[in-house]
Amino acid sequence: MQSQAVAPAAAGTEARRDGAGTARRVPTRVVAATVAGNALEFYDFVTYAFFAVYIGQAFFPASTPFMSLLLSVGVFGVGFVFRPLGGVLIGAYADRAGRRPAMLLTIVMITVGTIGLALTPSYASIGIAAPLIVVFCRLVQGLALGGEVGPATAFLIEIAPPGRRAFYGSWQLASQGIAALSAGAVGTVLSLLLDHDDLVAWGWRVPFLLCLALVPVAIFLRRAMPETLEHGQAQAAPSGQLRRHAGLIGMAVLLILGGTVATYVGNYMTTYAIATLHFPPSIALAATVMGGAGTLVFSLLGGWLADRYGRRPVMLVPRIILAVIAVPLFLLLTSHPSMATLFAATVTITGLTSASSTAALVVVPELLPASIRATGMAIGYAVGVSLFGGTTQFVITWLIEATGDPTSPAWYVTLTSLVTAVAMWTLPESRGRVLEG
Repeated sequence: MQSQAVAPAAAGTEARRDGAGTARRVPTRVVAATVAGNALEFYDFVTYAFFAVYIGQAFFPASTPFMSLLLSVGVFGVGFVFRPLGGVLIGAYADRAGRRPAMLLTIVMITVGTIGLALTPSYASIGIAAPLIVVFCRLVQGLALGGEVGPATAFLIEIAPPGRRAFYGSWQLASQGIAALSAGAVGTVLSLLLDHDDLVAWGWRVPFLLCLALVPVAIFLRRAMPETLEHGQAQAAPSGQLRRHAGLIGMAVLLILGGTVATYVGNYMTTYAIATLHFPPSIALAATVMGGAGTLVFSLLGGWLADRYGRRPVMLVPRIILAVIAVPLFLLLTSHPSMATLFAATVTITGLTSASSTAALVVVPELLPASIRATGMAIGYAVGVSLFGGTTQFVITWLIEATGDPTSPAWYVTLTSLVTAVAMWTLPESRGRVLEG
């Protein structure tokens, strides 16, 4: 059974207990392995969102630029369709065979999807085969990401020293910030070095090729990870356990709702800045860098605060603040479009979302037993992200065009944040709770 009592760790290491209750030291590179693999997987996924304008022109030619963009972000949503399936299959595999083999599987799958996106010729070269290949790659990536979050979050919580589970779990979301920060930095450099024609022709492929170069490092790190699923923990009937905790898993979907919509509105800021506010690509992509930095910093801050003050207040307060200020932020951005207001709006959205979502991602696996911890977390996360993350960019692109109101994304953020705040209020406090075996 998992225990929160662990021996102090030496410098550069952390500790957890093995099945016999003996303290075992875990090198800090174990956390790095989790973060590196998770960051690479999300880097690839969010890079598609950042370069949606150029990918649309390459693979989805249409009668108008808007239709090309709408098709591109629609296919971005296709990647979310298979996330629940990936959550169920890979999450169950992690609860049966272990966290480590599941996380190795997901990084191999994301590599397959990345190769396809990076190397597929354009529609002009091979016709209808091009968008079909892209759709297939998005489905593979969706399977991988649907199965990544559950095992990775369970692993980080299970290796955490006492009183630091939220901070360790925060690296799950912080790694997504690293991914956004890295993708935005690469995109900004490319936009400064290349002209528009080169970006459309081949420049958008460079970030995917860079991702492929780093995959072997992540695989090497993950192969050296220890296993945290202890012998005998996977023996309970998972279907019965899932039924008993169905209410909590359903609540997890609502927890993910607000954070997912706000996150993908933040990721959409690059496309929004180019297509709606008419900023040059270099400034628009720089906003992505700011958003990634906000996610990284505020995720870790949210984890630290959740360990200090509890999960519920850290979930609720930033979420309610975001619901209140989202519309004024977008009004400011559209009435005074500048680099400063774009950066401020992006960091505010991503920062408040990250602080709240960190605590939300930790509380669910803390309330689940080890035998379904990865599966339950994966299902709640994947379903929530599939239903709302996969549609967010399509919905707000359509809303802006249909209403003519450039602040439409803010109203969507406000509504979903309020729904999530209600769900957060109903969950018990899990700080200090002994993890169930």
